[in-house]
Amino acid sequence: MTSEVVAKIDDFLTRAGVFTLSTVDGNEPKARPLGLHMVVDGSVVFGVGDFKDVYKQIVANPKVEITACIGGEWLRLHGRAVRIEDDSVSERALDMVPPLRSIYNDETGHKLAMFRIEDAKAEFIDMMTVKESYEL
Repeated sequence: MTSEVVAKIDDFLTRAGVFTLSTVDGNEPKARPLGLHMVVDGSVVFGVGDFKDVYKQIVANPKVEITACIGGEWLRLHGRAVRIEDDSVSERALDMVPPLRSIYNDETGHKLAMFRIEDAKAEFIDMMTVKESYEL
């Protein structure tokens, strides 16, 4: 993954503010809005609670897709979610969004699980056409 493409994805997700993470639950698609993402070691990463259904879905089937829209343009990023085991990455994410510390802490026992997307494809799309496509 080139740093230019990662920067482009990061910028798009930041400007969108909220993006949709889609997972697979058995035979059913599941989607939910997220806002937390960051770049770590050249990869765009996202986090979900280790106690949530979304986490269980990713563990059972790591195929995920992130979509975000700004006006008539949108981003599709899909691939295989891989857990980042380095706790410092979760700590950085919690520093970015301090209110999350009320959910993810020693008292609750909940952990923020961070994932990067491998074997990824990113597409930047306008209303009718894929304008740019990258294998990552």
